[in-house]
Amino acid sequence: MKKSLLVLSGILAISTALAGCGKSETPAATDKGAGTATAAASTAPNKAPVTIKVQAWYTEAQGNWNATVEAYNKTHPNVKVVYEGMSEKGDSQEGMKKLDLLAASGEQMDVVMYSSASDFAQRVGAGILEPLDEYLKKDNIVVKDEYKIDPVVNGKYYGLPGKMIEWFVLLNKDKLDEAKLPVPTDWTWNDYAEYAKKLTKGEGATKTYGSYFHSWKEYALLALSNDMDNPYLVKSDGTQNIDNPKVRYSLDLRNKLENVDKTSVPYFEVVSQKMAYRDVFYGGKTAMLATGNWMVGELALNAKFKTVFAPYPKYDAKDTNGLTEVGADFMGVAANSKNKQAAYDFVKWYTTEGIQTQGLFFSGWKKADIGKNVDAILKSGKPDQVAMIDKDSLLATLKMNKATKLVVPPTYALQQEKEYLTQVELFLTGKQDLEKTITTAKTKLEDIRKSNAK
Repeated sequence: MKKSLLVLSGILAISTALAGCGKSETPAATDKGAGTATAAASTAPNKAPVTIKVQAWYTEAQGNWNATVEAYNKTHPNVKVVYEGMSEKGDSQEGMKKLDLLAASGEQMDVVMYSSASDFAQRVGAGILEPLDEYLKKDNIVVKDEYKIDPVVNGKYYGLPGKMIEWFVLLNKDKLDEAKLPVPTDWTWNDYAEYAKKLTKGEGATKTYGSYFHSWKEYALLALSNDMDNPYLVKSDGTQNIDNPKVRYSLDLRNKLENVDKTSVPYFEVVSQKMAYRDVFYGGKTAMLATGNWMVGELALNAKFKTVFAPYPKYDAKDTNGLTEVGADFMGVAANSKNKQAAYDFVKWYTTEGIQTQGLFFSGWKKADIGKNVDAILKSGKPDQVAMIDKDSLLATLKMNKATKLVVPPTYALQQEKEYLTQVELFLTGKQDLEKTITTAKTKLEDIRKSNAK
């Protein structure tokens, strides 16, 4: 316990270091394995319902949680599931910080969720999550057969993938038409740069850019997301992956677009003005936005103009089309839960049938139907906004997407991400050159690995 609390204190110290994602599906037929998620909870029928909490950062508007847990409660009379939002703003980092505080104070926790593999891995290291291997074995569930990604940590399972995140590019159709550019269906990052040039217009305060990259680590690893086996800044053992040529290419591309061609919003403006990527796109400040598929649900509620979709650009023209980084919300059972079986039953249901019932996100379950998934998300939106979403290019892009391997990093990966982003900032603001950025980042990441290996 002492070690867990020490690790947890480290989480609390850095949990605000990275920007929160704030990223805010008709039940499938049941069968063996994860499809048996509607089995009754373990509590005996003659007892009062067991209450379990589901805690995450989503607001009700972002997550439709009340209707989701109500659907579960109706078919599980011996359990009462209650959703408890951890952030009024729907900010994942704020929400996870509150979850850390709950864990440290011993408050009731049952079902918890984390928004990235690195956040998830760090909480595993802090002892916050219960191993699920015995529960999965009892239900004959082989995770890599049931789910699109395999969130194994040191040979054990501490969570299952909920909302699955794949990336693509949103494009403002009006601006594309004005520039007489077709909707891309197979393109490289070099093609993206050319589009950015042709889509940039004006000067000064009224200037509109062809491209926008946010402050998250994903935008400092653009082409690395096309790497099938190692799409992250470190490998699963914590050794640095900065030597990968796709890292150097990605940083050089960012610098070219932002500081040379001036066709992408400069990094300094992004951070100094605390830009919100949604607002930049909705406001017409950029014509293109590389982002995750959670934006489909948000567009269905907030679209301002006709939006089309293109696959994530490729590093090389010879590469497989549609390769994209994969992410997920990782849902698990709190180690201090007094009702672990009931909590696990909900996790199993939500990550299979439940997320489709929720109707807002894309499922990581292999049995989920992508067409029905899209229809459910669009059905939850506003008719006028849904009409602005080009369904043909959306479906074509989603069917084209091919997820790279999920890297569940070491428990100290957030420290490495923070240090890497520090070096990237120095480069993009002209305070050090690319060579020093690469060299220093490699050294810093290795130092962090070695210090945690002691």
